Parts: sequence; structure tokens; C-alpha cells
Amino acid sequence: MSTNDAPDDDTTAGTGDVNDEGIEEISAEEAEQLIDEIERRRSLTGLAAVAVSVVGICFSVFQLYLAARSFTFTIPIPLVADIQVSLQLLQANAVHVAFALVLTFLLFPASMGDGFVSRGLGGAVETVADRLGRENPASRALEGLRGAFRWAFVDPDRSRVTPFDVACIVTAVLSAVYFLTEFSEIRDIRFFGLRAGRPVTEVYPFLDPVLGGVPVVSEFPYVFALGIAGVLLVLEATRRTLGLPLMIIVATFIVYARWGYLISGNTPFIGLLAIPELTWPQIVQNLWYNTENGVFGIPVTVSVSFIYIFILFGSFLEMSGAGQWFIDLAYAATGGRKGGPAKASILASGFMGTISGSSIANTVTTGAFTIPLMKRSGYSPEFAGAVESSASSGGQILPPVMGAAAFLMVQYTATPFADIIILATIPAIVFFFGVWVMVHLKAVQEGIGGMPDADRESMVVHLKRGWFYLVPIVLLLYYLIIERLSVSRSAWFTLVALVALITVIAAYSDETRVTLAGALALVVGAEFASHVVAGVPVIGLLGGGGGVGLQPAEAASVLLGRIGWYAMLAGVLTMVVHSDVQSTVLGLNPTVQNVAESAGERTGRDLGDNQLFRVGTFVVTSMEEGARTAVPVVVAVAAAGIIPGVISVSGLGPNLTSLLLALSGGSIVVMLLVTAVSSIILGMGMPTTVTYIILISMLATPLVEFGIPLLAAHLFILYFGVIADITPPVAVAAYAASGVAKSDPFETGVKAFSLSLNKAIVPFAFVLAPGIVLLREKADAGELPLRERYRVVEFADLAELSYSVPEILVPVVGVFLGVVALGATVIGTLYTRVGRTARVGFAVSSLLLMAPGLLSASVFDLLGLVGVTVTVDGLLLDLTLRAAGLIVFVALAAQNRRKLPAARERAEPTSA
Repeated sequence: MSTNDAPDDDTTAGTGDVNDEGIEEISAEEAEQLIDEIERRRSLTGLAAVAVSVVGICFSVFQLYLAARSFTFTIPIPLVADIQVSLQLLQANAVHVAFALVLTFLLFPASMGDGFVSRGLGGAVETVADRLGRENPASRALEGLRGAFRWAFVDPDRSRVTPFDVACIVTAVLSAVYFLTEFSEIRDIRFFGLRAGRPVTEVYPFLDPVLGGVPVVSEFPYVFALGIAGVLLVLEATRRTLGLPLMIIVATFIVYARWGYLISGNTPFIGLLAIPELTWPQIVQNLWYNTENGVFGIPVTVSVSFIYIFILFGSFLEMSGAGQWFIDLAYAATGGRKGGPAKASILASGFMGTISGSSIANTVTTGAFTIPLMKRSGYSPEFAGAVESSASSGGQILPPVMGAAAFLMVQYTATPFADIIILATIPAIVFFFGVWVMVHLKAVQEGIGGMPDADRESMVVHLKRGWFYLVPIVLLLYYLIIERLSVSRSAWFTLVALVALITVIAAYSDETRVTLAGALALVVGAEFASHVVAGVPVIGLLGGGGGVGLQPAEAASVLLGRIGWYAMLAGVLTMVVHSDVQSTVLGLNPTVQNVAESAGERTGRDLGDNQLFRVGTFVVTSMEEGARTAVPVVVAVAAAGIIPGVISVSGLGPNLTSLLLALSGGSIVVMLLVTAVSSIILGMGMPTTVTYIILISMLATPLVEFGIPLLAAHLFILYFGVIADITPPVAVAAYAASGVAKSDPFETGVKAFSLSLNKAIVPFAFVLAPGIVLLREKADAGELPLRERYRVVEFADLAELSYSVPEILVPVVGVFLGVVALGATVIGTLYTRVGRTARVGFAVSSLLLMAPGLLSASVFDLLGLVGVTVTVDGLLLDLTLRAAGLIVFVALAAQNRRKLPAARERAEPTSA
């Protein structure tokens, strides 16, 4: 069973509580266990658990330093000295990956005893014992060998760190240390090659008496050995976290880099894959000691700069209690509507998915609450699981965060993140609207109503109790779109604001508000005075620093940028004075409370109710959980970076583009279908980031060669990578949902795919009609390279009605109407039941409304095969086909509505 395989039925069934309606529910702890089973994570205790916490917190602190200070920062050590740290990009990337590798080998077992090596060794022991007897020396020796193997490698209960794990951890640490301490040698090998590196006995002189006489060790460059070990560690971490298939794919590219020169250039088609001969030192140097490609290439750089800090932001937001609050908000907003629980699930899952970026984790954690409510309202278990997994997977395409792939898109396309948000917004809204329509039509079909008023809170009351959870989201959008700060700085400022907000809310009550206001006034006043007098903070003044004071206005401006820190300090001082304060509105994640109580039990003190300790636990737990969440993502981008690295070092890129263009026969439809199918197949059981990195390396350029805008091509690949999470037979998100819903996994996956069908059509719509993603061809496009011919529309473009109406408004309205027609096709209901013939008509109208260019391009390709060339006005043809689709849709909808009175009459005797 690979890392991303669906769990066996017996691991998820019968573990939850049964409520009064007979619906089986799972607790938060059981949801966490289910995630661990799906992802094959360890459940560690004792020293190993402490090690995970320490490493995870250090990982987050390291990334916070990078976000706050970039690659040059100071580490203060009280009573000793301040350490000035200045890292190169390669060093920062290496430390980042090393942290992830250490956590991988702590959290993920190498084997649970169910692999082919373990089974083969066990079978050999039994065979020999049957033939020779168990007391035979050969049998006992083989039995001892199996025992030693299991001790060194196997962790069947996911509960212990093995010697092999320790060896991997030590190697990963040595790699990071080498990058930090011997960077001058790394600079040299870029010019002279790995063979010029020192042997291990020169790097570590204390080993010379032991290993100096061994010819291979004394001559083999340490930097070469460390590079080989590093690549192998990444492959092993990939196998553990992401499964054997991805490891094999990445390893195949490495083998291809070494022996791809054996392919004859004269072979038709395949000859385009021939590459120059590369030696192992050349390959290792490019894959391990390079920031342009390879393990530490662009994907890991993006992870260091963008992805991790946003994962950390999502972790802080989740641990603050925002996750449950947004779920409750969704139910307050839509729970009373027809099919309300399913609609609330869409809203809640979409929001949490955009922050977490993990379809599986979001499906299980959110689904633990939403799926039982959907089942209770009347939806089948399979449909409930399908709704949850479909919406959760869609979170990765929903702005403003969009999971990790959006940040990769920023780097690969050199596009500001604000522009990515703009172009991704309309397709994402269309997707969630399409799922909304389908659950509504299913509710109409099954007669499913909303939740009783007694089971949900009013919007006004709910907003009053947790309005502050909206502040970080608004701030994030402000920094990204209005201030147009960098992604990392925006996330950093938002994260500081979030912690400050939670600290103040935790310290606020009717009894403490005067103290809190006084503490804030005292802190701000002291800082203001210190800046006016000496131009430095109070701490700098006390340390003997200071100089010329600032003008009051200038000092106030400085203080305004640090108000979050002052609010934190004021909140802490208030909680120190009022140790028994309890906030009436703050509801931290139950995980925080459990950790606080557990720490209290270990220390023999009652710390669970101490508000300051709970807030501190919130910060520490958020950093640890953020690191745990980031591990698979970091390993994924490190492994996936090897593939574009091989393509780059081998010079394969242009040849691969020529091959794909030749295979497509010049047909844009064929090229799009190949890309879509490749994305789905490759993405099955793999993170979307991996699928995206691999496919943009191979397919983005061919798509652009067909005239598709660069950003639309990247978004097209991203969409189909997301679809893979809910596409059978793998459908990892749908199978995770089935574990919560106690439903049939395959049927849940089929329903999830059908609910997300519009996610498969919308990408074809926006690559053929770029106005849907708000892209417009530049005036001088003919003189520009293909990658630079389109730009994001501006307000002036929208005001130009001759452009905006046919190019933007009509296609956007068309896709929204098209998903309604698609809903009637999939569900078989609009106002009432839809017959087979009408469903075919709705399907045709959906295609014409959403992606008429797909139909027309297919027809022109077929005509081209028989030598017929047709020249038409593309925009006029597009508008004509959409109009035809609208006519068909309106006619069928009107016909269906006329059947409604008769359908109600037939239903009345049944319901009487």
C-alpha cells in the first residue's frame, strides 16, 4: 500500500459515535487518526514526539526569520552575543529541504512490513524452515537476518523511529552542515567540477587514522558522495510521503539523464528524445548543487520564499479556531436553504481548502463535521462524501491563497501574485457555483430541505462572536492587492497581525479591558517617547544605544508599523496581571487545549485554564502543525524539481516540444486533451504541486506554441491536476471522504468526479476564450515573444464595451449558464425530472455555452484531415454558437418548468 492509497474498509468503519438519528459520526481525534492512516504517518510518543516538536518548531522559526529579515538576520543570544547570519540562496534552500527530510524520517516509516522486500524475506524464512526445520542452523540464521532487518527498517505499528531512520536523519543533517560551513568549496566545484572536491578524510581529519588507508575513501570526493546521498534521501523521502510511483518517475528521469544518449537520433519520433552523454558527476552537480534547476531549483526556492509562510499562516488561522468558526458561519448563512447542509459544506470546504492546500486533510477535518449533517438531512453517504471531497479539492484553485501551486505559477510565469488572483477568480467562482447548483438540484430531486432554526445560529450573532477572524483575510488581500507587497512580506505582516489579534482577544474581558487599554497606552507611549528622544526603541535605549531623536510624525509612522507587536506585549502584560482571565468570544482549536492540558499533567500543574499559557501553546502548536503540514509539500517540490532539472541539463526541452507538436498533428484540441489526460493520470495519488511542476516543464511550452496565453496554459494544467484528487480509480480525496461518510469508496469517487465535471470543462473554456480569465492580447502582440503576448485586463479595458462585452461578458455569462445546464445533465433534474432526450439537449447546450471553441476547433481539425480549409471570423462564430446554446437551454428549461405542476400533482398522493 503506497502512501496515498485509500484506507482499507476495516480501518475506517465502525470507529465513530452514533447519534440519535443513527448517523455515525467521528470525533476530531478519529479524524486525525484517519488522516494518519491515509498518509501513513507515525503516532509517536515520548522522546521521539518531543524531537518532532522541537524540529518542527525550529523549522517554522527559521522560515519566520527568512520572511521577516530575508537571508540576512541576527540571532540574539542573551548574556553572550548576537550572531549575524547571512545565507546564500543555495544554503537557505538546503537547510529548508534538510528540515523537511529530518521530519520525514521521523514521521513516516520506511516500511510497515507490507512491502515486497519484507514479504519476500518472510516467505523465504518460512520456505527454508518447512524444508530444513526451524532448528536447522540455516533456518535460524535466516530467521535472525529477518529479525535484524525488521529491527533496522520495519515499523509495523507506526510507533517507533528505526535505526535506518536515524542514519537518514544524520546524513540529512550532515548535508545541511556542509552547505553552511563549506560554501566556498561549493563555489569552487561549480567551476572545477565535483572531482575537484576534497575527500572525506580532509573534510573530517579525525577520520584519517581509521579511513585514510582505504583507497576509495581517501580518493573519493566528499562533496560527490554527499550529493549522491542527498539525491537518494530525496527519493526515499518521496517514496515515504508521496508513494512509490512518484519515486519511480523521478528516478527514471535520473536514469534517462545518464543513459539517454543511447537513444538513436535517427529513430522516428523517439529520436527527438536523444540527448548528449552526461557523467554522474555532471548529473549530481546539476541536481544537488544548483539553484537554477534540480532539487534546490525554482520549486524549492518558491517553497522557501512563499509556500511555507502561507502554510504557517493557514496553521495559525486553523489553530486560532477560525476553521470551526467559518464552518459555523457557512451553516448560519446557508443552512436553512434547500439542501442547506451541502451548500454550507461547499462554502466551508472551499475556504479551508484555499488555506490548507491539502485535499485530504481538508476533506477529513471539515468533513468530520459537514458529512454527518448532510447525511442527516437526507443526502446519501456517497453523495455527502462526494460533495465534501469535491469542494475540498476545489480549495486549491480558490483565491486568495490557492494552495501551493499558485506560488509556483508566480515564479514560473514572472507574474505578480495579485494578477494570479485576478485571473483565477472567475473560474473558481464558476466551479463552486456549479457544485452549488448540483447539490441544489439534488435537493430538489430528493425533497431535501434545510436545517431547523434551532440547530443553527443567526448570521448576526455569529458575526458578533467571531468577526475578528475575518481581519487577517482582509489584511492579506490589502497587502497583496492594494499595497502590492511581495507574497512573503504580505504573509509575514498578516501573520503578525493574526497573533496580535488573538493575543488581544484572549486578554480582553469586562474585567480586563481597562488594564489592557492601559498596558497598550503605556507600551506605545514609552516607545513613542524613546523614538522622539533617542530615535531607537526602549530596548535599544536601555542597552546604551540611541542618537538623534525623530520628529513626532516620523516616530508615529514608525510605531504604526509595529503596532501588532505592541498589541501582543500589552495582551501578555494583561494576562500576567489577570492570570484567570477567560475570553468570552475566543474559541481556540481543541488541539491547543489538549496540548495545554497534557503539558499541565506532565508538570503537575493546572495549566489548561491559564490564558497566557494557552496563547503560548497556540503559537507553539501552530508552528509545529505548520511544519508537519509542510513536510509533504517540501518533499514534493524537491523531488519534482529533479525533472525540470534533467530537462534543463540534458537540453531535452526544445526536442520535447517538437515531439509533442508532431504527435498532436497541429491540432489544438488534441494537444489540450493530451495535457488534460496526462495531468489526471500523473496527478492520481500525487500532490497537485508535483503534477503542476512536472507538466509545466513538459507541456506548457507546446501549449503556448499553439497561441494559448501563458497564464491560461499554466492554469489549465493546474485545474486538471486538482481534478486528479477526485478521479477514480485513485481519487485520494474522495476515498478519504468515504472513510468519514462510511460509504462505498469507488462510488463516492464517481459522484465526486461528476460533481466536479464543470472543473474539467471550464479550463477548455478559458484557454479558448481568454477573456474568461481576464486576459487580453496586447496591441503589439505580433512583435512580442509568444510568452509575452497577453496581459491582465485593466479598468480601461472593461470600459471599452466593444471589447469587454463580446470577449468577457458574453463568455462569462455563458459559462455560468452552462454549469446550470451541466447540473441538469448530471443530476437529471431542473425544476422537475429531466428525461433522457432532454439531458442530451442540456449537455449540448452546456458545451455550446461554456466552450463553443472546443466544438468548432474539433470540426475544423476533422475537415483539415480531408483537406478542407475553412476561414471564418472566430469571434462571430463563438458568439453564434453561444447564442445557439442559449436558445436550446432556454427552450429545454421552459419545457421542464411546464412539467412542474403535473409532477407536483403526481407527488401529492404519495406524500399524503
